[in-house]
This record gives sequence, C-alpha cells and structure tokens, in this order.
Amino acid sequence: MNVLIVRPDGIGDVLLSLPVATQLRSLLPGVTIGFLTSPTVAPLLECHPDVDYVRTIGFTAPLSELRRAFSGGIDAAIFLKPFRRLMWAAWLARVPLRVATGYRWYSLLANRRVYEHRSEFSKHESEYNIEMLSGLQLYPAKVDPPTLVLTDQEREAGALRWTAVSSPRIVVHPGGLSARRWRPGHYRDLVVELGRAGYGVMLTGSQTERSQFEQDAPSTAALSAGTINCMGQLSIRELMAVIANADVVISGATGPAHIAAALKIPTVSLFDPRRNNLPVRWKPLGTGILLRPDVPTCDKCLGEICPYWDCLDRITIDKVVAAVARVTKSSTRLTILHL
Repeated sequence: MNVLIVRPDGIGDVLLSLPVATQLRSLLPGVTIGFLTSPTVAPLLECHPDVDYVRTIGFTAPLSELRRAFSGGIDAAIFLKPFRRLMWAAWLARVPLRVATGYRWYSLLANRRVYEHRSEFSKHESEYNIEMLSGLQLYPAKVDPPTLVLTDQEREAGALRWTAVSSPRIVVHPGGLSARRWRPGHYRDLVVELGRAGYGVMLTGSQTERSQFEQDAPSTAALSAGTINCMGQLSIRELMAVIANADVVISGATGPAHIAAALKIPTVSLFDPRRNNLPVRWKPLGTGILLRPDVPTCDKCLGEICPYWDCLDRITIDKVVAAVARVTKSSTRLTILHL
C-alpha cells in the first residue's frame, strides 16, 4: 500500500505529523510512506526511516500541478489538515482512499472521514494526527515523540560551528511566524546576560528574521565575543546540525523548539496566552521548561486595548536565564511554569 501523508505547512506541523508515519510503518507491514509538504520544510524529512519519499507543492500552484502530486499509484492520502484545493486535487486524481476530518463542506471530497473537533484543544497535535489513521481502519497506539535523523558528517559540521564559543552552548532563536514574540530587545539583552554568565550563544533565524531583529533591536554590536550570529546563514539541515550540538534551545512557540525536542535537546520555550497556542496542543515533546505568562487565556490578541497587552513582557530576562540554568543541570521531562 502506498500512503501519502499531506501536511504542507510549518516546521512544527510537519514534525508533529511524523508519528503518523512511524505508526503506519508498524501497523501496515510493507507500506510505502510518502509526505506531501512545502519545499522549505521538506529537507527535515531526509534520511528518516519512516519516510520513503517526499513530494513538494506550493499553495499557489495551479490545480493541474497539485493533481500531479497525487499521481503515481497512491492508494491513500491522509489529510492531517483539510486543505481544500489539495483535497480537490486528490479527488480529481482519483486517489482511492482519501482521509480527512468530516466537519467542513468540502469534507465531501474525502471518502473516509474522521469526526473529531480539534478546536476543543483537548489533546496534543500529534495525538490528533495519529487518530486520523482510524480513517484507514487502523488503531494507533500511544504517541512516541517524533525523531529527526542527521548524518555523521552533518553532526560534525554542526559541531565545528560551535568551536569559537564556550560551553554550555545555547541556541537563541528570536523569530517565529505563528505565535506572538518576545520583544527583540529582550532577546538581545538575554544574549548579553547569557554571555556574562559564561554561556556560549548562537543566534539563529532566517535572513528576514535577521533584518527584522537588527531593525527592532539595535546595538547588536554590543553582543559579547562569546556570541555567534548565524541568522540568515543556515539551511534547515544546518540548523538541525547546530541544534544537535547545543545544550539548550531558547525560542518562542515555533519550529526550532520542535526540532530541538526531536533531536533530544532540552528547550526553554516562551508561549503566549492565546487559546490556539495552548501547551496542551503545541508543547515540544521533549525535556526542558515552558514559560507562559500567568494571565487569562484569550481567543485572539486584541493588541494594546487588552489589559494584559504586556503578557509576554512578564517573562523577564532573569527568569529566562534562571530557566536555562535549571535546564542545563537537569534533563527532566518538560515543565510548564506560569510567570
């Protein structure tokens, strides 16, 4: 059986889809497992033992191109998130089994429907994902955290990038797309404090995130000699290799936190209080500390009219440094702290 897992969005979304591939490998002996994802995220899946092939698409691609993504003898497509145009393309390609959730009007394009409201935020995203296997009349087991695979050469190259700084080694990732972010100035000052405390620090992020960071947090030249700024310089595989050689990763609720967890590296994660960013749904499946402001959960960010507009600012630099110190001394399961 040739099964295509469809999840063409962010890093964290795809990583938390990997347990579906792992359980398919166990539940269907001889299965061929593919991923349909975005070109940006696809390199994450290289070398993974539970992924046999990867196809990529862009959201704005013409329908004919999307349809070709479902060609080549695919027996089943599992839509972990119901993207309408992709479901339409799979229907046009006559994929025999099309699994999706059953609550949207275009769920009619699926012929195996799973009825569960993810909007209730009662489970982790990885648990919601594996429950989609019931659409193939499979009964998944308990979720094992996803893993990522690096070659020995990649790990060695990642280690070389750290040679100029001391240990413990801390990755600081100020960017992110899906969640509210801690102020860039706070990240800059955090890096300074970590340097003073004797940590080796590496800044990571895209070129766009680097430009925004330097614009919003001037005086980055004041960063200590123990800091390496790799923002805008790393491919996604190089980022994985850098993280694999770190002791802790500090970030918001964004992809690098999930990369770190999948590589068994502890995290210090800063989560905003919005309901669609609840830790129960999106926490990294690893060790470390998750920091969340002790304010009411909100449905969406209202901006400065909200009485808790300073929610993330309640997480101070000192508290993040203390969390890093605690994590470097212990590798216990993820702890959630409301500050």
